[in-house]
Amino acid sequence: MMQLTIWGGAGEHGRSSYLLQYKNEAVLLDCGGKKEGGGQYPLISPEVLPQLKAVFLSHAHEDHSMALPLLYKHGYEGEVWTSRVTAQQLPGYFQAWGRYARSQAAELPYGEEHIAAIRYAYLEERSSAGEWSNVFPGLRMKWGRSGHLPGAVWLALDWHGKLVYFSGDYTAESALLAADEPQLGMMGEGSEGTDAARCLIAATRCIADLAIIDAAYGANSDSQAVRLAELEQATEVVLRAQGSVLYPVPTSGRGQELLLWASERFPEAQLIVERALMEPLRQLTALPEWLHVGALARIEKLLASDRLTIVASEEERLRALAGKGSSLIFTNDGMMQSEVARWYYQQLASVSRHAVLLTGHLASGSYGEMALRGSDSGVPDFPLPVQHICYKVHQGLPDVRQMLERVPSRAVVLAHAVKPRTDELLEVLKEEGYKGVYSLSPGDLFFV
Repeated sequence: MMQLTIWGGAGEHGRSSYLLQYKNEAVLLDCGGKKEGGGQYPLISPEVLPQLKAVFLSHAHEDHSMALPLLYKHGYEGEVWTSRVTAQQLPGYFQAWGRYARSQAAELPYGEEHIAAIRYAYLEERSSAGEWSNVFPGLRMKWGRSGHLPGAVWLALDWHGKLVYFSGDYTAESALLAADEPQLGMMGEGSEGTDAARCLIAATRCIADLAIIDAAYGANSDSQAVRLAELEQATEVVLRAQGSVLYPVPTSGRGQELLLWASERFPEAQLIVERALMEPLRQLTALPEWLHVGALARIEKLLASDRLTIVASEEERLRALAGKGSSLIFTNDGMMQSEVARWYYQQLASVSRHAVLLTGHLASGSYGEMALRGSDSGVPDFPLPVQHICYKVHQGLPDVRQMLERVPSRAVVLAHAVKPRTDELLEVLKEEGYKGVYSLSPGDLFFV
């Protein structure tokens, strides 16, 4: 019997980490941090780490990766299996996580030597997307693009007669990034093991023993088109009033997608963009294998635009803000924790026609969350209008339904949302007849 232990990520937003154990062996899926209280980390049990045979990392975002050095601090000496692009992104995320901890007067629970100790094994070098390959005796794996971030993947593991699917952060609605439909396998794929035993006839999909599925948006049923229509309307209101809009966004992923969308939808507005957001956009031009067909041409057109002003210093920012006309301003911190994001807010706060549009998760106590609450309640310290309209980079109710159909599973753990939101989604799914779906919390054990 296989045991799943939730070290983090189910029943909460952040510190994704799922431990699988079989007899005296263990495998870990993700090992992230949570931006609350100066940093929260997975419920790592150091005594388990001598059993740990492999670690798999779905993507570079902090809530999936920032606790990896803790594994090495506690004695793990193995490899982290991930995409090469993800490994290349991680140094920047470790730097940003260190800045966040310092801004909260918190100490990191590991040192630079533990970050340097991480050893990577690259998924692309072992197999192509959608192909099974051996990791070590008894464990096969398959990966595919998840559409969440360049380098982000979903994973399937065939381990000791158990088939496990992990969606990572998944979306099929990205404007830039391609996502591979999850396919666990067909009859005849591999010489033995789970696939051949469970796919009784050709063209019959395999049944997973366990699926851990991104359900970050809970029972919300909005499509990306609905969210973009709301963002468009909110932006147009500000631009018609001759105001500027501040978009705080993550350094990689959602930020580049929204920048491209805004450049195409509002062709008259000036674009003021932090240099930190431009480097990931330029990097995408070298990663066509992660993009939709046609996305590369759209990116290159934006990079050549004469409406684009790239800034990296206070002098450059002040000069750009002093320009004529309305601007769409993109700064790289989705929760507005950074000094630069707060600086933009203060610069715009004296003029009521400006506004802030927040488009992702807001941790409790973050500056973005406080600005949103302050705007809603009229707090003098937060005079700017602030709206929160999520741009979809995760799954809601229709997406979860679709994944449950594509990846039939005996047991499903819903992940990446706080417990009340997960419980609400679970009740909807139960009413619709879905069985074997669970809402768990950090510390919970589950037997497969």
